[in-house]
Parts: sequence; structure tokens; C-alpha cells
Amino acid sequence: MLAATLTSCGESAAPRRDRAIGLYTSLPIVWGESGDVRELLAPERARHWALAPLDEAGRLTPLDTLAGPNGRLPLPSGALLVLAQPRPLSPQENVALDRWVREGGHLLLFADPMLTMPSRHALGDPRRPQDMVLLSPILAHWGLALEFDAGQRAGERLVRTSAGPLPVNLAGRFRASGNSGEGPSSSGISGKAGSDGDGAVSAGKSGTGGKSGDETASCLFEADGVLARCRLGKGRIMAISDAALLEDPEDVPSLDLRRKTFARLIEQAKSGD
Repeated sequence: MLAATLTSCGESAAPRRDRAIGLYTSLPIVWGESGDVRELLAPERARHWALAPLDEAGRLTPLDTLAGPNGRLPLPSGALLVLAQPRPLSPQENVALDRWVREGGHLLLFADPMLTMPSRHALGDPRRPQDMVLLSPILAHWGLALEFDAGQRAGERLVRTSAGPLPVNLAGRFRASGNSGEGPSSSGISGKAGSDGDGAVSAGKSGTGGKSGDETASCLFEADGVLARCRLGKGRIMAISDAALLEDPEDVPSLDLRRKTFARLIEQAKSGD
């Protein structure tokens, strides 16, 4: 239903590639924020800029759930799932997502512990984007922890990543949690990339919340943990601990930077490199 409506309302041409891309998000990317249904369906309503890079990269399918009637994630193995500041996942969705990635799915995750994207809806309004991401069970199962420094200074800044300059604002920080959720801190990760530390670390077996025998992810961290690139089974995970990239700025240079960086993130997440 969502995909059909998006296709009928969109103006973009057919995608250049056939690879399936799923989008699951609480952010106003597909529908945008609106006061009522009439405003939501207005033909003159502008599309969010992030839809164009997604359309160009493959066949975009917005998802209502990560667990279909058969309990499986409704995307083929090897597809790309963009999971951007989602609502809390149900136990069934956690299981479906974990299984799909391990069987060869590619995940591009935006997990923001303190969302700075403005919203017209008040706190507590179900139409408001998820202000603080709640993905601890699945992250712990993969051997990852998401931390937040409440003392950091607010304000957008650019961090250096292999996908290009990444805008962040009150970003989180990923680290390997180890077997029991108490793993090495990023201060113990070796290697450097410019002024930002990089390092690969394997979290071992059976991460917190996982079942015995489940292998946790082997990850490379960039920009002091803002970005994590992980291998999990046959699949790949690219996780970003901030969602400021997906905001809709008014100034053209900032918007152009976002388009370019998002397109590179999509391509890198698709390839798994």
C-alpha cells in the first residue's frame, strides 16, 4: 500500500538499478509532516530530498513492519534496508532483522540517541519522529553498544568519514560491547584516519541479549565511533549514531553536501565495502 502510493505520487524516473531497497523510518521522509490528510496528500507537496538518492540506487519499498506474516523481513536476501531512526522494534521484528542480515542482507542504520531534527508535532504526539532511538536489544545481540555524551556541545558539525563529510549534531558513539556488554572502549581501538580514530574489533560470541552460538559482529569504527562498519554472518551493517544528515536544510550548499554523502553511504552499504 505504501509503495503503491509512493509510486503514484512520485515524479522521479524509474531507478537505474534493479536492486531492492527497503526504507523503515519514523522520520518524515516518505510522507512528511502534516496537520491533516488533505495536507498530506496535496499534489504540490515537495518530496524529501533523500528520496531521490534512494530511487536512483534501486527499487524503493517503504515498509510498515520488519516482520511479515511469515515472520520474515519482507525483502530478498542481498537487498539493502535503510533503517532510519525507527520506532522501537517488536521481538518478532528483532528476530526477523537479525535473521535477514545474517543470511546476506545489507543494512544502513541511522540510530540517533538525541534527535535534533525539528518537528511540528509536540512531545508525545505519535506523529512525531522517534526522539531517542531504542535499539539496545538488537545492538547488544550484535555485540554493539550505543553511548551518548550528555555533556557535549550542541550544534551541527562535520566529521570525517570514508563516505565524505558527515553532518552530526549531538551524536552518539558506537563501541564493541563484548560478550557481556562490557567490551573494549574505543580508546583501546588501534589505527587512525586523519584526525579520527579507526579500528577493527571483533566482539566475540554470544553478545548480550543473544542466544548461545550466535556470532556477534566484527566491526570497523570511524570518526570516534560515529560510524561502524560491521560484518555479521553473510550480511553487512553500516551504522551511524546520528540522523542529522537526513534533516532538510534551507541553504543549498548544506543540502548538496547531504545529497552527496547520503548517496555514497547508500552505495557503500549496498556493496558492503
